[in-house]
Amino acid sequence: MSEAVSEILKRKNYIVDAVYDGQEALDFILADGNVYDGIILDVMMPKKNGIDVLKEIRSQGIDTPVLLLTAKSEISDKVEGLDSGADDYLAKPFAMPELVARVGALTRRKGTLLPDDLTAGNVTLSRTSFELSTKNGGIRLSRKEFLMMEMLMKSPSQPISTDAFMTRIWGYDSEAEINVVWVYISYLRKKLAALDANVQISALRGRGYILEVDKNA
Repeated sequence: MSEAVSEILKRKNYIVDAVYDGQEALDFILADGNVYDGIILDVMMPKKNGIDVLKEIRSQGIDTPVLLLTAKSEISDKVEGLDSGADDYLAKPFAMPELVARVGALTRRKGTLLPDDLTAGNVTLSRTSFELSTKNGGIRLSRKEFLMMEMLMKSPSQPISTDAFMTRIWGYDSEAEINVVWVYISYLRKKLAALDANVQISALRGRGYILEVDKNA
């Protein structure tokens, strides 16, 4: 079911991280909860159930919209989920179009749905085509390059740590070395330069990377 939900949402132009137990879900969310527009939690997950994960992220001040999925349909279970901080609740089995509609409504209601295009300085990033562009042309990014650039453009004044990039893009279980982040930063810097962009990715010692606009360019 996880694979089916992920595939359907990707077809609707969502970027999806799929995890397979409650502890991994909690690790991903706490690493950088604000990077997500919405979270889908199955109540019956191994290691930590969805209700426990939900309570923990709410206690940490993460207010990202959450949709709970469960095989249970009793009123008491629905009430427990909503009282724990869920924004919506969907009982299994469900129709995929309904899930997509609920996700769309959830993000609109919270005002967290990002536009199709992100901009910084003279640079535009398309969330539908993965193209990075300026008036001088465009370059289509790989998925990892896109995810990295999206993180930087969503929080232009906030440093993003190497660990946050690793967790969001490569995942906790990845065997990739941490210097892969620097490699992809290098790729993006070269592409920004090729497009004559007036933004740059700067490294802040001990804090990570930040996207800065060169106002003199």
